[in-house]
Amino acid sequence: MSDIREPSVSGTFYPGNPDILKADIDGYLKKASLDSRPDSVVGLVSPHAGYMYSGQTAAHGYKALSGAHYDTVVIVAPSHQSFFFGAAVQDKGGYKTPLGVARIDEEFAERLIAKGDLVHADARMHRGEHSIEVQIPFLQTVLDNFKIVPLIMGMSQDTASSEQLGHLIYDCLAEGTGKYLIVGSTDLSHYYPYDLAKELDAAAIELMRNFDIDGLGHELARGKYEACGAGSIITAMVVSQKLGATRSSVLDFKNSGDITGDTSNVVGYVSCVFY
Repeated sequence: MSDIREPSVSGTFYPGNPDILKADIDGYLKKASLDSRPDSVVGLVSPHAGYMYSGQTAAHGYKALSGAHYDTVVIVAPSHQSFFFGAAVQDKGGYKTPLGVARIDEEFAERLIAKGDLVHADARMHRGEHSIEVQIPFLQTVLDNFKIVPLIMGMSQDTASSEQLGHLIYDCLAEGTGKYLIVGSTDLSHYYPYDLAKELDAAAIELMRNFDIDGLGHELARGKYEACGAGSIITAMVVSQKLGATRSSVLDFKNSGDITGDTSNVVGYVSCVFY
């Protein structure tokens, strides 16, 4: 069907064989250790690199969702492929992975589009983009009977635009009757030497740990940290706060140097929940 988005990084970012993919995710989840499981998680920040690099970090956040139920998961992610303003939603059909099709909450998407010019329907912006796709097999493993609203942010990931998107998403959530989860998809610093990357990432991680939305925007503008999905983080935190979250928990953080041993040019990853 034309409204089903076919996977674009299956077989590269994660295994294309469903049995191997499921076994890999189950293995990541089994190895993920949580000191305590947060109650009533409403928001998650999760990395979006290939699973061999960030899968274990992502598993910490998704393990915190195990046993929970959400009717709709709103996934906000940056574009690595296209340059555009606002946010592009795929408003019909679903996202296909080797584990099946995650159907889109079309009514929710319609409400988003109807609220103004910030969000527009454009499935083209989703083709070839990995930042939402890699979240879905984890969701399909830990959750049952959920729909998704996939949103890709364009060029405007400044604090004001990100907060505006967060308020818009929440307004749509408030008009619904289901239970909702917001996922912000991001990696942290890119291609710095290991020690500098650790310093940059530590700044972002501390702000997330402190649930400091204003600080994330301020310190991003000052260059104190970097994240390809900084807007996704801020949007997810705004929605989480409006959904009643008062606490955050950074569950895991690493960079690619910790996995590969190559510390010359690394990429940072974090998993954080809001509850």
